[in-house]
Amino acid sequence: MLISLPELIQRTTGHVATVDALTARREIKLHGGTLIDVREPQEVATKAALGTHAIPRGILEMKISELCSDENSMIYLHCASGGRARLAASQLMAMGYKNVYAISCNVDDICMAFTDA
Repeated sequence: MLISLPELIQRTTGHVATVDALTARREIKLHGGTLIDVREPQEVATKAALGTHAIPRGILEMKISELCSDENSMIYLHCASGGRARLAASQLMAMGYKNVYAISCNVDDICMAFTDA
């Protein structure tokens, strides 16, 4: 039986922590952390939040250790609306990262929250 994308994203509920953009910004300012945009390069070229590291979801597992080598790194993931960020967060947690958060709002709100990061 095939699982739809909405169902797959729904399965992350309960084990993937989500935050809004303002909470992510506050936490990064207070405690440090890495903001990662998991959208595709053409999406990032159109609109990107300040301070973001762009790593498309499709290669995140291959590139994450270059940016975050410590399993306790604070990692905040975002995409256009939160779905890919939740899937990416679930995968990073499966890899052993312990402090992973998906930003659950749209990219416009993320860009606005990080305008003067």
